[in-house]
Amino acid sequence: MSLFKARDWWSTVLGEKEEFDQGCLCLADVDNTGNGQGDGAQAEDLLLEVHLRDPILQVEVGKFVSGTEMLHLAVLHSRKLCVYSVSGTLGNVEHGNQYQIKLMYEHNLQRTACNMTYGSFGGVKGRDLICIQSMDGMLMVFEQESYAFGRFLPGSLLPGPLAYSSRTDSFITVSSCRQVESYKYQVLAFATDADKRQETEQQKLGSGKRLVVDWTLNIGEQALDICIVSFNQSASSVFVLGERNFFCLKDNGQIRFMKKLDCSPSCFLPYCSVSEGTINTLIGNHNNMLHIYQDVTLKWATQLPHIPVAVRVGCLHDLKGVIVTLSDDGHLQCSYLGTDPSLFQAPKVESRELHYDELDIELKELQKIIKDVNKSQGIWPMTEREDDLKVSVMVSPNFDSVSQATDVEVGTDLVPSVTVKVTLQNRLVLQKAKLSVYVQPPLVLTCDQFTFEFMAPEMSRTVAFSVYLKGSYTPPELEGNAVVSYTRPSDRNPDGIPRVIQCKFRLPLKLICLPGQPSKTASHKLTIDTNKSPVSLLSLFPGFASQSEDDQVNVMGFRFLGGSRVTLLASKTSQRYRIQSEQFEDLWLITNELIIRLQEYFEKQGIKDFACSFSGSMPLQEYFELIDHHFELRINGEKLEELLSERAVQFRAIQRRLLTRFKDKTPAPLQHLDTLLDGTYKQVIALADAVEENQDNLFQSFTKLRSATHLVILLIGLWQKLSPDQVAILEAAFLPLQQDTQELGWEETVDAAISHLLKTCLSKSSKEQALNLSSQLNIPKDTSRLKKHITLLCDRLAKGGRLCLSTDAAAPQTMVMPGGCTTIPESDLEERSIEQDSTELFTNHKHLIVETPVPEVSPLQGVSE
Repeated sequence: MSLFKARDWWSTVLGEKEEFDQGCLCLADVDNTGNGQGDGAQAEDLLLEVHLRDPILQVEVGKFVSGTEMLHLAVLHSRKLCVYSVSGTLGNVEHGNQYQIKLMYEHNLQRTACNMTYGSFGGVKGRDLICIQSMDGMLMVFEQESYAFGRFLPGSLLPGPLAYSSRTDSFITVSSCRQVESYKYQVLAFATDADKRQETEQQKLGSGKRLVVDWTLNIGEQALDICIVSFNQSASSVFVLGERNFFCLKDNGQIRFMKKLDCSPSCFLPYCSVSEGTINTLIGNHNNMLHIYQDVTLKWATQLPHIPVAVRVGCLHDLKGVIVTLSDDGHLQCSYLGTDPSLFQAPKVESRELHYDELDIELKELQKIIKDVNKSQGIWPMTEREDDLKVSVMVSPNFDSVSQATDVEVGTDLVPSVTVKVTLQNRLVLQKAKLSVYVQPPLVLTCDQFTFEFMAPEMSRTVAFSVYLKGSYTPPELEGNAVVSYTRPSDRNPDGIPRVIQCKFRLPLKLICLPGQPSKTASHKLTIDTNKSPVSLLSLFPGFASQSEDDQVNVMGFRFLGGSRVTLLASKTSQRYRIQSEQFEDLWLITNELIIRLQEYFEKQGIKDFACSFSGSMPLQEYFELIDHHFELRINGEKLEELLSERAVQFRAIQRRLLTRFKDKTPAPLQHLDTLLDGTYKQVIALADAVEENQDNLFQSFTKLRSATHLVILLIGLWQKLSPDQVAILEAAFLPLQQDTQELGWEETVDAAISHLLKTCLSKSSKEQALNLSSQLNIPKDTSRLKKHITLLCDRLAKGGRLCLSTDAAAPQTMVMPGGCTTIPESDLEERSIEQDSTELFTNHKHLIVETPVPEVSPLQGVSE
């Protein structure tokens, strides 16, 4: 039994398939017995049930009948207000008392009602008046059996909660403008009649009185309910329950206090507190919780079996403080807080002596068993061999007859599209299986989200979509990924266990590339060595051979749709292939495609010992230039956003100055404020365009950087003959982000990952392992530290270091220096000055960093007076 669960004292379910709201619960002595309950009535008795033909919006109990001060029941329908008398007669049999309901009077409404409130309007004694708010914002006041008047609230769009304050004799509501408004009853009574809403010329001259608000308070959110609390004659409080906060206001609309709520509220009830000067509030929320606050301090939280839409506190059967809650589906419950006393006492446990030597032996055996299980099975439990869902992807070998490419930014080239089909076959019944397809930008899909319902086992569903190139630059990868998420019900979890299955597919090179003219000269060249005789390029790339050069089997040109060109050459005498291009990042796709097609070619020939290698110098200088360009765009973006923020602040300040001048009753010269406003506006627009252009350039630069990073990882793997697991570690370190932002960028993330590798598996001494790396990732001042770490990583791999994630391999390794290698100073991990070693580190490179500063824009630049 939990201390924080509401204790059920009595509960029942009302009606069948009916809906209830906050106006459907009222706690009162409706039969006028004087004690709040019928004589001899039991809590489980249904005292009275009457079927009314119209839907009920709200029920209230008050002195609604003239000539008597007895309580009567008011029932609000959408087009009618009915007042009933409830009375009981003493029963002579075991069935108990009998209750009857009698209609005293009713009012037919000309407008659709929304809600109502009641009270002694205007300070009348011994009777209650009723005010009904219609759906179009009209307040209709009824003096018991007669209709008094009706008034439209100014600017009303949607009706809000309505309450009456007897101390100030005013109505309080929350308008659709999200502000609390208070209207005096006297102002409503003497204002223009709602039936004469159109002002005449005579009323414009001053004969009629306009309805004006007494006070307003902007709370910035819609209100769920309003309650007026007055525990003494000197002051009263207005409580407003919003969607995220609840407010306590004074009589004049000033905020007494407010409280931000952690959960979405559903109802509330302020009531008196035992501490003088404080008010307790019950707040129910959509997490089935009821919170009790004393002013703004949470005093208690209790769990309910339902979401309450109405809550009351009353005295039932001499039990004070009973909490009555009602849910939207009719669960009515009377409960109290705390727990029942428990009489159970735990028996004493027999003590025994502890043998610590035996416990140590048992603990070591258990640890050995756990370690063996983790090594053999891994951390995650073994899954079933047969999958619940099978996903297969088929890429069409031919282009679409009609290209699906739209809004492309490639240029004059005709952009093709290719169809991809994804087939899902289920073994079990699965509901709401969602398929998401992802490709690398600037590749786009005609549709990337699909939803399936597998209502029977062994069903098969197939969807088709097209892929095409939208941008004028090349994607970093031609690999796509189809991911299906679904839930599988189990005995312990009927709602289902979430599961994910994915299937990768490869797009054809011809989707982004065309046959081109080979080039003899290029700025960037790579040479890949193999252990087999060279293969004809026509057999490797059959779709890219030019008809006029069928005899040139050792040279082939490629032209990307963006315009850049790549040339591939196969040596006639040696076992080498050369890839060359004017752009360093363009080498990646053709190099990767060449290695993949060579592997597939020799696998078909039955040759299993084919291998590629790279013996040239690592192109770090070209790679660093792309890193510097990407980092420069990030810095420019920060400067532009800072300038844009300054100009926006200046623009709002000028607007305030102008507004003050225009509101002034005595005209004053503008002193060129209008000219300054126009100039600042033009600067804001220009800076916003510059920010957007820089973001586009940054995205393209990041895509090129990812292509170059893939190429560097490939070359390091071929250079050091790394295993697939070691290549995966490099990819995780160098490619941690799909896209970078100003808050978390590629440079600081990769620098932290490489520093971790240098500190653990590639560490040179135990002193480096003891260093603590910074836990915060902030944008660096420059890229010198990152470039130094990348160079240091390559140097340690060249000296015999190996990448691994095992903790056993983090011990200091003995570096074997190959012949002819020069040592590279390693001092950055010992927190030495970066500037001290940067000259030594890049001795063999001519490295130039060019920073383009953002021009300062003066407040009046380009503005003529």
